[in-house]
Amino acid sequence: MKRISTYFDKYIHNGQHHGVRKSTLLFLVIIFAIFLHMPFVFAASKAKSEMTRLNSVSTTHANEKAPSLNNTDNNSIALAYDSMHLDEMGLSEQAFNYAMKGFNYLIQQGKVAKDNIISIADFSLPSSRKRLFVIDLDNYRVLFNTYVAHGVNSGREYAKQFSNTPSSYQSSLGFYETRQTYIGEHGYSLKLDGLEKGINDNAYSRAIVIHAADYVNESFIRSQGYIGRSWGCPALPEKLHKPIIDKIKNGSCLFIYSADNAYLKRSKIINA
Repeated sequence: MKRISTYFDKYIHNGQHHGVRKSTLLFLVIIFAIFLHMPFVFAASKAKSEMTRLNSVSTTHANEKAPSLNNTDNNSIALAYDSMHLDEMGLSEQAFNYAMKGFNYLIQQGKVAKDNIISIADFSLPSSRKRLFVIDLDNYRVLFNTYVAHGVNSGREYAKQFSNTPSSYQSSLGFYETRQTYIGEHGYSLKLDGLEKGINDNAYSRAIVIHAADYVNESFIRSQGYIGRSWGCPALPEKLHKPIIDKIKNGSCLFIYSADNAYLKRSKIINA
């Protein structure tokens, strides 16, 4: 800029010598200076425009939400199943489909208070698999995936027999709403309310609850090939039962599934 300034000082001096008006020369100097700065102005403008575009894209992505699962749209349910990689984790797609359709029906009927979380126990899997899935429906996240016991008279490795009868010591399939917690024989526990008449509605009177059990662990699997069995309760590992209970208590949905034809035909919620 010093060289440019020197050049124009000389030019102005010469211009004055030859009778050129000083105001005209000053105007030419200003025009030339603007011309020199134009590339920088355009570059700054382009950079600002690009930053605005990137900020807009970033804001759009931040505000994007996965399709709501609070509907029965098959595409939304399939997308959720795939996005959480539930197939890789072992949860059958049929179990998830039935769970979500039944869950949405229960929400619409006002039978379940919490619409942002669901627990699915997939009893089509052996007890040696982590077959309980606690799912955050707002953020498409599996919060817990762990072992869960079935009733001693429902089967050994697989649960195959189901009952709503007191003292049957069998598991009951279907949809439940979680209730309040309490301290009982098995310590910190969670009451369940069976929502399917003739299928699991005796759960409360049968004392079918979620509790911890020392026989629900991997060492038992290594020695026996399966976890221990309960008297019909969906018992959980001792290390995880409290955080799971605290997450799902007071009005969330639990679905205990098996590809049991008798249940699938009888369930009014499944067939709603």
